[in-house]
Order: sequence, then C-alpha cells, then structure tokens
Amino acid sequence: MGNNRRYQSWFSLGIIWAGALVCIPSLLVGNALISGMSLPKALLVTFVGYSIIVIIMILQGIQSTDLGRSTVQVAGQVFGKKGSRTIISIILAIACLGWFGIQANVCGAALASLLATFHITIPVPFASFLSGMVMVVSAIYGVKVLRVLSYIAVPLLVVICVYGLFQTLTGDQLQFIQNYKPKGNMSFMDGLSVTIGSFALGAVIAGDYSQFSKKRSDVIKAAVFGIIPAGVLMIGVGAVLTIAYQTSDITAVFLKIATPFIGGVALILATWKTNLVNAISGGFALVNVFNITKEKEKLAVGVAGTIGTVLAVVGILNYFTPIMSILSAMIPPVAGVMIASYWIMNKGNKNSWKEVEGINRLGVLSWLVGAVIACLPVVLSFFPSLPQVANQPLIGIIISFVVYFIGYHFTAQKTVILEGNR
Repeated sequence: MGNNRRYQSWFSLGIIWAGALVCIPSLLVGNALISGMSLPKALLVTFVGYSIIVIIMILQGIQSTDLGRSTVQVAGQVFGKKGSRTIISIILAIACLGWFGIQANVCGAALASLLATFHITIPVPFASFLSGMVMVVSAIYGVKVLRVLSYIAVPLLVVICVYGLFQTLTGDQLQFIQNYKPKGNMSFMDGLSVTIGSFALGAVIAGDYSQFSKKRSDVIKAAVFGIIPAGVLMIGVGAVLTIAYQTSDITAVFLKIATPFIGGVALILATWKTNLVNAISGGFALVNVFNITKEKEKLAVGVAGTIGTVLAVVGILNYFTPIMSILSAMIPPVAGVMIASYWIMNKGNKNSWKEVEGINRLGVLSWLVGAVIACLPVVLSFFPSLPQVANQPLIGIIISFVVYFIGYHFTAQKTVILEGNR
C-alpha cells in the first residue's frame, strides 16, 4: 500500500487548507462575531477557535496520512464500514445543503442590490431562487466551470478585501474602528461555537486531503501555517469591514467598497464558485446515504442544489449563527470517537487499525450521544420560555470521546468474561 502513493508537500497541503478559508463564509463569521463583541475579543475568539480546529485537524489528518486512506475509510473501524459511510455522508449532506442555502442567499442579495443600481427591482427571495438554480445547473454540467470560476473569483475576492482594508485603515473610517462599541452581547463561548462551526467539517474530513502526505509532521505544519493565519485574517477582514462601513449586511459592505458593480460581481462569483463544490459534495453525500446508483449522480447533485435553493428562498442567512452552532455541535463528536479509537485504543499505531464490516454500534451511539447533548443549547434557544443552557462548543466532542472510551472498555471486559466462561 505504501509504495505506489503519490505524495504532496506540506506547503501544497497548507495552501489547499488556507485557500478553503478565503471565501465569503469566513467574512460572514467576522460579520456575525463583530455584531456582538469588540474587535479584540472577536480576534481572540477566532484565534482560539481556529487553534482548536487545528488540533482536531492534526489528530484526524495524521490517521489518514498513516493509513493512506480517506476519512470515511479510516472511520470504518470506529463506526463500521456502513456506519461510517452513512454518518459522515449525512453530516456532509446537511452541512453542504446549509452552506449552499446561505451562499445562494448572499448571492441573491448581491444580485438584487446590483440590479437596483440599474433601477431594476426584484425581491431578494426571487433573486436567491434565480442564483441557486444557475448554480445547480452549472454544478450538474461543469467541473470545468468550477476551475474557471476559481481562477477568477478567488483573486477578485482577495483584491477587493485588501482594497477595502486599505481604504478603511487609511481613511476616516479608522476612527469608527477605534471607537467601535458592539450593539449585541455575544458570549465568548457563543463566538467560539460560531467560529468552530464554520470549519468543523473541514477539520473532521482533513484526512481526505492529508492522506497524500508523506509524514506526520507535514500535517502539523500544513494545519498550523495554513489554517490559523488565513482564518484569523479573513474573519478579521470581515469584522473590520463591517465596522468601517457601519452595516451588518455583507452585501452592502461589498457594494460600498469598490463600485457597486465590481463589489456585486465579486460576491456573485465567489458564492457561485463555493456553491458548485457544495452542490457536488452534497449530491455525492446523498448518493452514499440513500445508496443511489452511479448513473443517477447528476440527479443527486441537482436535488442537493435544489434543496439548498429552497433554503435560500426562505432566508436561511437570517439564521447564520444558530446554524453554525448546530454544525459545531454535530460534527466534532465524529472526531471525538475517531480520536479515542485511533489515539487511545490503538495508541496511534496504524497496524492496530482494521476496518469493521457493517455498523459498529458503540461508535455510532457514542457520536449520537455527544451530538444530541451538544445541540441542546441551540434547540432550547429557539424556545425562550424554556430554561436556557449556556453554549459549550466542545462538550459534544468530549462526551463522545468519553462514552466511546468507557463503552470500549466495558465491551472488551464483557468479551473476555464470555470467552472465559466457554
């Protein structure tokens, strides 16, 4: 297995991970954080959040580097072959559909604002619907479209962010930034939840990219130097631009930075580029969850994108913070179980790893317990009359880790007793 693998350098892996953070969602996180906390506190939350993400990425990524397998395959021991495919695919589908809806919503708002400058008025839900359907069609028919969009959208987004930052730090807006007082009151833990939720999926499936790394230290260097600087910078930019242009609407920020046309086009292209990936990944996840045949992959991509478009039309962007909190509750417990299995039970030894057929009930149950408990604060927040629980973004990963650890030792002892009685 080891000799015919093609390896990648730590630098190229770091660039891939950094590139994943140069996107509209990172700016939206900065936008969400700054509405409820001061700039220094928002930057501290971001640094702590991405440091936690990096630790999870390293522990997850090294498993795939050791074994030369993707995350779903590595999880085949702890969740079972079928369980792993189903759980990770369900999470992937939920995350991709949610992100698709959020970005199509941003794109719709940008399109409506852009057309308004030409005195054409269309409602944002309708603009979101049009944007989403264009994204769906291009996702069904074009990985080539994705490549072209990436070459145009990413540099354009970076240029506009840098230009906006330069404008704010050298102009009159600098005074606003220095005197800024947040309107809301977001706790540190809530902020951490939003930050972790924004890249939790990337952390858990880090192995999909690190499986081509030659040694463990490559994963560590790529995660530390790829994620933390890019993450803090992009969220910082989102926060600073939100303060400087005195609006919590990311579309309005972009239309004010350059000309409305350039800002609008940059937003549309950037969301389009990311949503092609969301639709394609979401479609493949649905294929795995429902065991759809290979011939119907394009149909699954279409269905995934259409569900995301419906979410955009109903205004999913208004629920950005709770959605990030749910993702930070559901996704990290997967890593909690995988880390317990590989690093504690197997002592980080790849030779102790073996795939389990079917479903490993202990692994699935451990993940479920952690995910459900971690989701409670978010669910309760929708019902203000009920007692509220403070958000603890890491509680799920810790509970899943502990449940698996205890459950494993209990079932191992039970097996020994049964064998002794034979």
